[in-house]
Amino acid sequence: MKQATIIGSGLVGSLWAVYLTKAGYNVKIFERRSDMRKATISAGKSINLAMSYRGWKALDEMQIGDEIRKISIPMFGRTMHALDGNKTYQPYGINEQAIFSVSRGDINCKLMDIAERTGNAEISFNEECIGADLQNGIVHLKNTVTGKISEFKSDVVFGTDGAFSAIRYNAMQKIDRFTYSQNYVEDGYREILLPANSDGNYKLDKNTLHIWPRGRFMLIALPNFDGSFTCTLFMPFEGHEHCFNNLTSKEKVNTFFKTVFPNFFEMMPNIADAWEDHPLSSLAIIRCFPWTHGKVALMGDAAHATVPFYGQGMNAGFEDCSVMYSLMKKHSEDWPKIFKEYETIRKPNGDAVQDLSLLNYVVMRDKVADPAFLLQQKVERRMAQLYPGNYFPMYSMVSFSDIEYQVALSKGKEQDKIILELIKQNNITNETSPEKIDDFIHQFFGETIKK
Repeated sequence: MKQATIIGSGLVGSLWAVYLTKAGYNVKIFERRSDMRKATISAGKSINLAMSYRGWKALDEMQIGDEIRKISIPMFGRTMHALDGNKTYQPYGINEQAIFSVSRGDINCKLMDIAERTGNAEISFNEECIGADLQNGIVHLKNTVTGKISEFKSDVVFGTDGAFSAIRYNAMQKIDRFTYSQNYVEDGYREILLPANSDGNYKLDKNTLHIWPRGRFMLIALPNFDGSFTCTLFMPFEGHEHCFNNLTSKEKVNTFFKTVFPNFFEMMPNIADAWEDHPLSSLAIIRCFPWTHGKVALMGDAAHATVPFYGQGMNAGFEDCSVMYSLMKKHSEDWPKIFKEYETIRKPNGDAVQDLSLLNYVVMRDKVADPAFLLQQKVERRMAQLYPGNYFPMYSMVSFSDIEYQVALSKGKEQDKIILELIKQNNITNETSPEKIDDFIHQFFGETIKK
């Protein structure tokens, strides 16, 4: 039987194991950590993930999407919380389009179960990759409990072990002309678990992503099934009036939330006591190339780790699986051909999703509170409703289609210029009537279609 090795049993590794078993491979997964399914994982253990079209497409391709839908919550838009307590709602798309909140721990456990259920995938835990013979498909391993050194040989090897990939560091980065960069953004994040009300109900609207935009930083909240919200504060480490390095005591934490997020503080007056329940963490973008060498390929974060501000890290990794699988069929499992085409078509999209993520951070923390931006969004949404065949917003291209990330990025930038010009030429303001806005849009598209 054909043998494949996967380093890392995270989201992409576990899903890719399902794909490979369907293609007739016996799959061995080596995971550095212990089995997370045997540990108690709180809902707020890590940043909740946002599943969108690309992720669902990959899961549905393996007929497992419905199992994941059972552990996901639809979010139809974003609710912005202003400093004065006023709330503004912004739908994500049209016709009730939604992204879905899912716990990283829950989906990872479920995908591991599904992979093992195929009968041809086995996960070995506490096995750290300490090197690899890339040409011969041999991985070198060290058991983190016993210290035992071993090796495993297979027909093909996949590194899906995350942003700080061991197989990339210990093997790929040692090959000639391997390009690598690791760039930390100046902001960090800390998670906060907002518990449910005493009766188990949600303290906030369940089916929306909540954002407290504050210009240079922001707080977000995503729903969990138990009535709680996983909240994440993204903020500079230092060098700003409000930064993590200034929050050195419970009094300072309380003052910060009372001043900057007063309505959140009302919901969670014990915020200072819970402040250190989760660690302060950093965020990095990692770029590298090539993604393949010999019998080894990098997928997911190991190839293109990004920051979480577009909710596309998991979706991009799952799309890697879908693309690799289509290439397996196209090239009849000729791995050198598969690997060459995979990195050629996916690398520009890996770069683009990272650029999109950085752009969307500025949108979320700053622009969503800007009346000019909200007007631009209003006009754009109306254009998409009136001319769905002629206009597709960048957010929709990224979250509700499988249009290549690089296309979405370039086309989205072009469209921004068009809308801003339309608003400027017609002196559209927030007071302009919807009927008048529609007239301007019809006029614009009438001229465009004639051209």
